Amino acid sequence: MKKNILHLDLDTFFVSCERLIDSRLQKRPLLVGGTGDRGVVAACSYETRRFGVHSGMPMRMAKRLCPEAVVIRGNSSIYTKHSHLVTEIIKEKAPVFEKASIDEFYADLSGMDKFFGSYKYASELRHTIIKETGLPISFGLSANKIVSKVATGEAKPNNQLRIDHGFEKSFLAPLSIKKIPSVGDKTYQILRNLGIDKVRVIQQMPVEMLRSVLGVNGVTIWKRAHGIDNPPLIPYHERKSISIERTFTKDTIDMVKLRTTIFAMAENLAYQLRQGNKLAACISVKIRYSDFNTYSKQVNIPYTSADHVIIPRVLELFNKLYQRRLLIRLVGVKMSNLVSGNYQINLFDDTEEMLSLYNALDTIRGRYGALSIQKAASIGAKSVASSQNPFNGDPPIILAHRKQ
Repeated sequence: MKKNILHLDLDTFFVSCERLIDSRLQKRPLLVGGTGDRGVVAACSYETRRFGVHSGMPMRMAKRLCPEAVVIRGNSSIYTKHSHLVTEIIKEKAPVFEKASIDEFYADLSGMDKFFGSYKYASELRHTIIKETGLPISFGLSANKIVSKVATGEAKPNNQLRIDHGFEKSFLAPLSIKKIPSVGDKTYQILRNLGIDKVRVIQQMPVEMLRSVLGVNGVTIWKRAHGIDNPPLIPYHERKSISIERTFTKDTIDMVKLRTTIFAMAENLAYQLRQGNKLAACISVKIRYSDFNTYSKQVNIPYTSADHVIIPRVLELFNKLYQRRLLIRLVGVKMSNLVSGNYQINLFDDTEEMLSLYNALDTIRGRYGALSIQKAASIGAKSVASSQNPFNGDPPIILAHRKQ
């Protein structure tokens, strides 16, 4: 049976949500993100892009490129709410779907042609989302996820595109190599230095040549350029979570020790979220007293994987939860309601320095272990994450946490 994979992407999602709230922003150049001089652009309207503005750039640079743009700080809770609305519609209509991020979805419509027509069904799904949410959305439909994602990019803004079976290679050929997923700035520069600018050039090359230059990633890019890379669709499960618990060898009421442990748990879970390209929308804390009575509290938050968002909420929950002043046997922290997504969802509060800091810390942890570098407040709780991220034996680097 031929595959029919649908890719749906909400156009300039944050911008579209802001325009739903305030219709005066329609067709005006709009920047969403940190409003301070050190803020970062989380999203930008199409009207700003012709000036060279793009998401992730410093806000001060974006305002210099497009001084007439309206700047809005953004509201993560509003975007989370609208993402849930779209998710519920797709969940009801699509037999199998994957939520790739807060504004991006895949659905497997294979076999639909026998009964209804995959393209017709996808079109009706798109129009349902637009009608019920008021948000513009584009889609691409093809034999696999990669070609469908590229097709969505070509269909934007607020449109749709189908690539018929057998035409994947010819569709991709005239496009820039930057359109291939996994070709980032560094890889793009390497390929351009080789004189490669269009996908058709890669299609004419032997796979061994790309492998010799880019390693395993070169093989992936070669397959994607030919439209034959077929990563699996990961079915969306609403209830997903990660958690850490610690049972103390001796019941304790040492508040410094308890808060240090909770802090370290939250820090480790936030790192795991970023490593897994996940965002959490619910935090819960659990304590078990020496008499084995167990209590927990949870709070819903906008999707995030940021230490500076997660850690304060975890400590706040613990302070509210610990009321009996009895010895504690066990503490635990849990992140749930997970979706795939990257850290840019939190750019409204971030500065360039903070984003660079997270990237640097995660790079060090990825190379030397999760406990190779810690915030000073979590030192002393090394065993919290040792089972999941073995420490290589070297002393940890102490990072002092200083509020700006």
